[in-house]
Amino acid sequence: MNTMRTALCTGLIALGSTVAAEAQVGENHGLLNPNLASSAELASVPGLTPDAIEAIEDGRPFLRMADLNAVVSMHIAADDLEDVYRAMWVPIDLNDVTDEEILLIPGVGERMHHEFEEYRPYAGLAEFHREIGKYVDDEELARLAQYVYVRIDLNTASEEAILSIPGVGSRMAHEFDEYRPYSSIAQFRREIGKYVDEDEVARLERYVEIR
Repeated sequence: MNTMRTALCTGLIALGSTVAAEAQVGENHGLLNPNLASSAELASVPGLTPDAIEAIEDGRPFLRMADLNAVVSMHIAADDLEDVYRAMWVPIDLNDVTDEEILLIPGVGERMHHEFEEYRPYAGLAEFHREIGKYVDDEELARLAQYVYVRIDLNTASEEAILSIPGVGSRMAHEFDEYRPYSSIAQFRREIGKYVDEDEVARLERYVEIR
């Protein structure tokens, strides 16, 4: 009986790991995306002033976390930024990110910044989990994964990987899939631009590539 239970648990863990490996954007545990959040959601972020909210809404979409930080830091004291970024964040591309952006992640200091850098380029988010999981526990790893992503390959990504892109639902996932195989990012812009405006195409483009 115990042997059967152990085998079942092992199988479930393996299945969970396989599913998690398909998603290339860290699972969200309540971290707001300022490009998608409503005014009411932004107002719920600790320390975010009305002026800062207005500036965020006027400036979005933010294609990089550094762009958001440049706007928010004009309205929020430096000592309060960590609290803001514990509640709100633009996901960063693990393979195309500055030192400044990594260090903006709450709780990431020079040591962890080094570990983020050491394993680049990341082939997928599963590699981030595996490597960074050597240094932190599961709870901290899940928190950190909210802040990052690895671009998906437009021509081979699973539906789950596509749906892990913030703001992409089943309808848009269908459009991503409909035009495969893509010959260029220009084709992606052209085809997806039939359904959303240029700003949204630019935001979505940050999550994809052709390998």
